[in-house]
Amino acid sequence: MPSPAITALDAAGLPYRLFSRGEVGSLAEAAAAQGVAVSDVVKTIVVRRAADDHLFVLTPGDRVISWPKLRALLGVQRLSMPDAAGARAATGYERGTITPFGASTAWPVIADERLRGREISLGAGVRGLAVTVDADAAIVALDATVADVTDPQPAR
Repeated sequence: MPSPAITALDAAGLPYRLFSRGEVGSLAEAAAAQGVAVSDVVKTIVVRRAADDHLFVLTPGDRVISWPKLRALLGVQRLSMPDAAGARAATGYERGTITPFGASTAWPVIADERLRGREISLGAGVRGLAVTVDADAAIVALDATVADVTDPQPAR
């Protein structure tokens, strides 16, 4: 049985390639398994605006959400990230598999502007699976707002 994400991609008519990468321990491992740059592996972050009000933020794998930029874009003072149970309740997906495609609620999507013009890898709603899609087509299919909402990943 396909995941809700695959069903949603098919329903949207969005071309994609399914990639079985197996279990990975980090974003860098996921990129290596797929033979792509870390920046092409997109993180889908669930952000909570208020009780029962969330959104998805799509960020390149080598970047992190800029909370000041995101708050300014949304015109809000406070944002937070739900815990694992809250993220699952909001999306229907477990952390590490979250994607806006096929989520239990079609929350608004914000895509970092650096995704434009690229082929990207997103979670497919199931551990060990990813989909590769044209970022511009995905942005259109998701009716995403595109903006500068990230900063470089801090050095570790």
